[in-house]
Amino acid sequence: MKIAILILNWNGKKLLKEFLPSIVKYAKNSASIYVVDNASTDDSVLFLQNEFPDVKVLQLSQNFGYAEGYNRALQQIDEAYAILLNNDVAFKSDVATPLLNLFETNQQISAIQPKILDYKKPDYFEYAGAAGGFIDWFAYPYCRGRVFSAIEKDQGQYNDEIPIFWASGACLGIRVKHFQEAGGFDQDYFAHMEEIDLCWRLQNLGYKIFYTHQAEVFHFGGGTLHNQNPQKTFLNFRNSLFNLLKNAPSKNIYAKLIARMLLDGIAAIFFLCKLQFFHFMAVLKAHFSFYTHFNKMKQKRKTNPNSPRYYTRFSVVLSKYFS
Repeated sequence: MKIAILILNWNGKKLLKEFLPSIVKYAKNSASIYVVDNASTDDSVLFLQNEFPDVKVLQLSQNFGYAEGYNRALQQIDEAYAILLNNDVAFKSDVATPLLNLFETNQQISAIQPKILDYKKPDYFEYAGAAGGFIDWFAYPYCRGRVFSAIEKDQGQYNDEIPIFWASGACLGIRVKHFQEAGGFDQDYFAHMEEIDLCWRLQNLGYKIFYTHQAEVFHFGGGTLHNQNPQKTFLNFRNSLFNLLKNAPSKNIYAKLIARMLLDGIAAIFFLCKLQFFHFMAVLKAHFSFYTHFNKMKQKRKTNPNSPRYYTRFSVVLSKYFS
Protein backbone atom coordinates (compact mmCIF):
# COMPACT_ATOMS: atom_id res chain seq x y z
CA MET A 1 0.00 0.00 0.00
CA LYS A 2 1.15 3.56 -0.74
CA ILE A 3 -1.04 5.20 1.88
CA ALA A 4 -1.66 4.47 5.55
CA ILE A 5 -4.49 5.46 7.87
CA LEU A 6 -3.27 6.22 11.39
CA ILE A 7 -5.88 6.52 14.14
CA LEU A 8 -4.64 8.01 17.40
CA ASN A 9 -6.34 6.50 20.43
CA TRP A 10 -6.30 7.06 24.16
CA ASN A 11 -8.85 5.15 26.26
CA GLY A 12 -11.17 5.22 23.28
CA LYS A 13 -12.50 1.67 23.10
CA LYS A 14 -16.09 2.92 22.90
CA LEU A 15 -15.22 5.22 19.99
CA LEU A 16 -13.20 2.52 18.20
CA LYS A 17 -16.10 0.12 18.54
CA GLU A 18 -18.45 2.63 16.91
CA PHE A 19 -16.24 4.21 14.23
CA LEU A 20 -13.51 1.75 13.27
CA PRO A 21 -15.85 -0.67 11.40
CA SER A 22 -16.58 1.97 8.74
CA ILE A 23 -12.85 2.67 8.29
CA VAL A 24 -12.10 -1.00 7.81
CA LYS A 25 -15.07 -1.47 5.48
CA TYR A 26 -14.13 1.31 3.07
CA ALA A 27 -10.33 1.41 3.37
CA LYS A 28 -9.20 -2.21 3.79
CA ASN A 29 -8.44 -2.54 0.06
CA SER A 30 -6.91 0.93 -0.44
CA ALA A 31 -4.82 1.65 2.67
CA SER A 32 -2.91 0.08 5.52
CA ILE A 33 -4.77 0.73 8.77
CA TYR A 34 -2.99 1.43 12.06
CA VAL A 35 -4.23 2.37 15.50
CA VAL A 36 -1.66 4.40 17.42
CA ASP A 37 -2.37 3.75 21.08
CA ASN A 38 -1.24 6.45 23.51
CA ALA A 39 -0.80 4.03 26.46
CA SER A 40 -4.51 3.49 27.04
CA THR A 41 -5.53 2.18 30.43
CA ASP A 42 -8.80 0.71 29.19
CA ASP A 43 -8.74 -2.49 27.14
CA SER A 44 -8.56 -0.75 23.75
CA VAL A 45 -5.57 -2.83 22.60
CA LEU A 46 -7.10 -6.13 23.67
CA PHE A 47 -10.34 -5.16 21.92
CA LEU A 48 -8.44 -4.41 18.69
CA GLN A 49 -6.50 -7.67 18.85
CA ASN A 50 -9.70 -9.66 19.32
CA GLU A 51 -12.10 -7.80 17.02
CA PHE A 52 -9.83 -6.31 14.32
CA PRO A 53 -6.81 -8.60 13.96
CA ASP A 54 -5.93 -7.10 10.55
CA VAL A 55 -5.57 -3.61 12.02
CA LYS A 56 -1.98 -2.95 13.04
CA VAL A 57 -1.46 -1.54 16.54
CA LEU A 58 1.42 0.80 17.34
CA GLN A 59 1.67 0.88 21.13
CA LEU A 60 3.32 3.93 22.68
CA SER A 61 4.84 3.88 26.15
CA GLN A 62 2.85 6.84 27.53
CA ASN A 63 0.22 9.39 26.51
CA PHE A 64 2.25 11.66 24.22
CA GLY A 65 -0.77 13.65 23.06
CA TYR A 66 -1.63 14.37 19.44
CA ALA A 67 1.63 15.97 18.33
CA GLU A 68 4.29 13.64 19.68
CA GLY A 69 2.01 10.63 19.32
CA TYR A 70 1.81 11.09 15.57
CA ASN A 71 5.47 12.10 15.30
CA ARG A 72 6.46 8.77 16.81
CA ALA A 73 3.97 6.80 14.75
CA LEU A 74 5.02 8.30 11.41
CA GLN A 75 8.60 7.25 12.09
CA GLN A 76 7.42 3.63 12.27
CA ILE A 77 5.61 3.27 8.94
CA ASP A 78 6.92 2.69 5.40
CA GLU A 79 4.04 4.20 3.40
CA ALA A 80 4.75 7.40 1.45
CA TYR A 81 1.45 9.02 2.45
CA ALA A 82 -0.65 8.93 5.60
CA ILE A 83 -4.10 9.96 6.70
CA LEU A 84 -4.07 11.07 10.33
CA LEU A 85 -7.53 10.34 11.65
CA ASN A 86 -9.33 11.06 14.90
CA ASN A 87 -10.88 8.00 16.51
CA ASP A 88 -14.35 9.61 16.26
CA VAL A 89 -14.39 9.87 12.46
CA ALA A 90 -16.51 7.66 10.19
CA PHE A 91 -16.19 6.85 6.48
CA LYS A 92 -19.16 6.33 4.15
CA SER A 93 -16.99 5.75 1.07
CA ASP A 94 -13.36 5.22 0.16
CA VAL A 95 -11.42 8.28 1.35
CA ALA A 96 -7.88 7.02 0.83
CA THR A 97 -8.01 6.70 -2.97
CA PRO A 98 -9.12 10.30 -3.81
CA LEU A 99 -6.45 11.70 -1.48
CA LEU A 100 -3.77 9.43 -2.92
CA ASN A 101 -4.71 10.40 -6.48
CA LEU A 102 -4.49 14.11 -5.66
CA PHE A 103 -1.12 13.68 -3.97
CA GLU A 104 0.26 11.90 -7.02
CA THR A 105 -1.00 14.48 -9.51
CA ASN A 106 0.91 17.34 -7.83
CA GLN A 107 4.22 16.75 -6.09
CA GLN A 108 4.04 20.18 -4.39
CA ILE A 109 1.01 19.19 -2.32
CA SER A 110 2.03 18.36 1.24
CA ALA A 111 -1.34 18.05 2.97
CA ILE A 112 -4.95 17.46 1.97
CA GLN A 113 -8.23 17.78 3.84
CA PRO A 114 -11.47 16.14 2.72
CA LYS A 115 -14.92 17.61 3.32
CA ILE A 116 -15.70 17.15 7.03
CA LEU A 117 -19.37 16.79 7.94
CA ASP A 118 -21.11 16.44 11.29
CA TYR A 119 -21.69 12.82 12.28
CA LYS A 120 -24.73 13.88 14.34
CA LYS A 121 -26.17 16.18 11.62
CA PRO A 122 -24.76 14.80 8.35
CA ASP A 123 -26.11 17.61 6.16
CA TYR A 124 -24.10 20.19 8.12
CA PHE A 125 -20.38 20.87 8.20
CA GLU A 126 -18.45 19.93 11.31
CA TYR A 127 -16.68 22.45 13.52
CA ALA A 128 -13.17 20.97 13.19
CA GLY A 129 -12.23 21.74 9.59
CA ALA A 130 -15.49 21.94 7.62
CA ALA A 131 -14.48 22.72 3.99
CA GLY A 132 -10.91 23.86 4.59
CA GLY A 133 -9.15 26.23 6.95
CA PHE A 134 -7.87 29.81 6.71
CA ILE A 135 -6.60 32.39 9.21
CA ASP A 136 -6.79 36.15 9.54
CA TRP A 137 -4.04 38.73 10.12
CA PHE A 138 -4.09 37.98 13.86
CA ALA A 139 -3.84 34.18 13.26
CA TYR A 140 -7.43 33.47 14.34
CA PRO A 141 -8.45 30.34 12.43
CA TYR A 142 -11.75 29.84 10.63
CA CYS A 143 -13.11 27.52 7.96
CA ARG A 144 -15.23 27.63 4.87
CA GLY A 145 -18.52 26.41 6.26
CA ARG A 146 -17.71 27.45 9.85
CA VAL A 147 -16.77 30.79 11.40
CA PHE A 148 -16.50 30.55 15.19
CA SER A 149 -19.66 28.70 16.25
CA ALA A 150 -21.72 29.55 13.13
CA ILE A 151 -21.88 26.37 11.03
CA GLU A 152 -23.33 26.14 7.51
CA LYS A 153 -25.48 23.47 5.95
CA ASP A 154 -23.76 21.57 3.16
CA GLN A 155 -25.59 22.48 -0.02
CA GLY A 156 -22.73 21.77 -2.39
CA GLN A 157 -21.37 25.32 -2.08
CA TYR A 158 -17.86 23.96 -1.43
CA ASN A 159 -17.84 21.12 -3.93
CA ASP A 160 -14.47 22.13 -5.31
CA GLU A 161 -10.77 21.41 -5.05
CA ILE A 162 -8.71 24.42 -3.99
CA PRO A 163 -5.59 25.49 -2.10
CA ILE A 164 -6.35 26.27 1.56
CA PHE A 165 -4.21 27.56 4.41
CA TRP A 166 -4.62 24.72 6.89
CA ALA A 167 -6.06 21.23 6.86
CA SER A 168 -7.86 19.86 9.90
CA GLY A 169 -6.13 17.39 12.17
CA ALA A 170 -9.41 15.48 12.46
CA CYS A 171 -8.65 13.99 9.03
CA LEU A 172 -5.31 15.12 7.67
CA GLY A 173 -3.74 13.61 4.57
CA ILE A 174 0.02 14.14 4.65
CA ARG A 175 3.00 13.44 2.41
CA VAL A 176 5.30 11.76 4.94
CA LYS A 177 8.53 13.04 3.31
CA HIS A 178 7.37 16.65 3.59
CA PHE A 179 6.12 16.08 7.13
CA GLN A 180 9.58 14.93 8.18
CA GLU A 181 11.28 17.74 6.23
CA ALA A 182 9.21 20.30 8.14
CA GLY A 183 10.13 18.70 11.45
CA GLY A 184 6.76 17.10 12.14
CA PHE A 185 4.31 18.44 14.69
CA ASP A 186 5.64 20.76 17.37
CA GLN A 187 5.54 18.63 20.50
CA ASP A 188 5.35 21.69 22.76
CA TYR A 189 1.74 22.12 21.61
CA PHE A 190 0.60 18.75 23.04
CA ALA A 191 -2.75 19.09 21.24
CA HIS A 192 -4.80 21.64 19.23
CA MET A 193 -3.57 24.05 16.54
CA GLU A 194 -0.50 21.94 15.79
CA GLU A 195 -1.89 21.12 12.34
CA ILE A 196 -2.16 24.86 11.58
CA ASP A 197 1.45 25.33 12.67
CA LEU A 198 2.54 22.40 10.49
CA CYS A 199 0.64 23.66 7.45
CA TRP A 200 2.10 27.14 7.92
CA ARG A 201 5.63 25.74 8.10
CA LEU A 202 5.04 23.60 5.02
CA GLN A 203 3.95 26.69 3.08
CA ASN A 204 6.99 28.58 4.34
CA LEU A 205 8.97 25.76 2.69
CA GLY A 206 7.15 26.38 -0.60
CA TYR A 207 4.63 23.53 -0.49
CA LYS A 208 0.84 23.58 -0.88
CA ILE A 209 -2.14 22.57 1.25
CA PHE A 210 -5.34 21.46 -0.52
CA TYR A 211 -9.00 20.74 0.12
CA THR A 212 -11.00 18.27 -1.95
CA HIS A 213 -14.69 17.47 -1.93
CA GLN A 214 -13.96 14.18 -3.70
CA ALA A 215 -13.66 12.60 -0.25
CA GLU A 216 -16.02 13.07 2.69
CA VAL A 217 -15.76 12.05 6.32
CA PHE A 218 -18.13 12.37 9.25
CA HIS A 219 -16.69 13.67 12.53
CA PHE A 220 -18.44 13.20 15.85
CA GLY A 221 -16.39 15.96 17.50
CA GLY A 222 -15.26 16.32 21.08
CA GLY A 223 -14.61 12.60 21.44
CA THR A 224 -11.42 13.20 23.40
CA LEU A 225 -11.78 16.81 24.61
CA HIS A 226 -15.15 18.55 24.32
CA ASN A 227 -15.40 22.01 22.76
CA GLN A 228 -16.70 23.39 26.08
CA ASN A 229 -13.75 22.05 28.08
CA PRO A 230 -11.63 24.92 29.52
CA GLN A 231 -8.49 22.90 28.78
CA LYS A 232 -9.37 23.12 25.09
CA THR A 233 -9.85 26.88 25.45
CA PHE A 234 -6.41 27.13 27.05
CA LEU A 235 -4.69 25.10 24.32
CA ASN A 236 -6.44 26.90 21.47
CA PHE A 237 -5.60 30.40 22.73
CA ARG A 238 -2.01 29.61 23.71
CA ASN A 239 -1.15 27.57 20.64
CA SER A 240 -2.63 30.15 18.30
CA LEU A 241 -0.22 32.70 19.80
CA PHE A 242 2.58 30.19 19.26
CA ASN A 243 1.58 29.97 15.59
CA LEU A 244 1.75 33.72 15.11
CA LEU A 245 5.11 34.12 16.83
CA LYS A 246 6.72 31.16 15.08
CA ASN A 247 5.50 31.59 11.53
CA ALA A 248 4.20 35.05 10.63
CA PRO A 249 6.44 37.31 8.52
CA SER A 250 8.79 39.50 10.53
CA LYS A 251 7.17 42.75 9.38
CA ASN A 252 4.89 44.06 12.16
CA ILE A 253 5.20 40.80 14.11
CA TYR A 254 5.16 42.52 17.52
CA ALA A 255 2.27 44.77 16.51
CA LYS A 256 0.36 41.65 15.48
CA LEU A 257 1.10 39.97 18.80
CA ILE A 258 0.04 42.98 20.87
CA ALA A 259 -3.17 43.43 18.87
CA ARG A 260 -3.91 39.71 19.12
CA MET A 261 -3.42 39.70 22.88
CA LEU A 262 -5.78 42.67 23.23
CA LEU A 263 -8.43 40.80 21.23
CA ASP A 264 -7.88 37.77 23.45
CA GLY A 265 -8.47 40.05 26.43
CA ILE A 266 -11.82 41.08 24.95
CA ALA A 267 -12.68 37.39 24.47
CA ALA A 268 -11.80 36.76 28.14
CA ILE A 269 -14.15 39.58 29.21
CA PHE A 270 -16.94 38.01 27.10
CA PHE A 271 -16.38 34.72 28.93
CA LEU A 272 -16.58 36.55 32.26
CA CYS A 273 -19.77 38.38 31.26
CA LYS A 274 -21.33 35.02 30.40
CA LEU A 275 -20.23 33.71 33.82
CA GLN A 276 -17.89 31.22 32.15
CA PHE A 277 -15.27 31.75 34.83
CA PHE A 278 -13.16 28.69 34.00
CA HIS A 279 -12.88 29.75 30.35
CA PHE A 280 -11.93 33.27 31.48
CA MET A 281 -9.16 31.74 33.61
CA ALA A 282 -8.12 29.49 30.69
CA VAL A 283 -7.41 32.57 28.53
CA LEU A 284 -5.33 34.14 31.29
CA LYS A 285 -3.49 30.86 31.82
CA ALA A 286 -2.87 30.65 28.05
CA HIS A 287 -1.21 34.07 28.05
CA PHE A 288 0.99 33.32 31.04
CA SER A 289 2.07 30.07 29.37
CA PHE A 290 2.81 31.99 26.17
CA TYR A 291 5.03 34.45 28.06
CA THR A 292 6.85 31.53 29.68
CA HIS A 293 7.51 29.90 26.31
CA PHE A 294 8.13 33.13 24.38
CA ASN A 295 11.91 32.82 23.90
CA LYS A 296 11.71 29.13 23.08
CA MET A 297 9.08 29.72 20.39
CA LYS A 298 10.89 32.75 19.00
CA GLN A 299 13.97 30.58 18.43
CA LYS A 300 11.84 28.27 16.25
CA ARG A 301 11.02 31.01 13.72
CA LYS A 302 11.94 29.95 10.18
CA THR A 303 9.89 32.25 8.01
CA ASN A 304 10.38 32.57 4.26
CA PRO A 305 10.05 36.06 2.72
CA ASN A 306 8.82 34.44 -0.52
CA SER A 307 5.97 32.53 1.13
CA PRO A 308 2.45 33.46 -0.01
CA ARG A 309 0.38 35.88 2.09
CA TYR A 310 -0.92 33.89 4.99
CA TYR A 311 -4.19 35.69 5.80
CA THR A 312 -7.42 35.85 3.82
CA ARG A 313 -9.28 38.35 6.01
CA PHE A 314 -7.78 41.18 8.03
CA SER A 315 -9.86 40.25 11.06
CA VAL A 316 -12.45 37.50 11.24
CA VAL A 317 -13.35 38.77 14.74
CA LEU A 318 -14.16 42.31 13.58
CA SER A 319 -16.04 41.12 10.50
CA LYS A 320 -18.08 38.68 12.56
CA TYR A 321 -19.00 40.85 15.52
CA PHE A 322 -18.57 44.48 14.46
CA SER A 323 -19.56 44.69 10.78
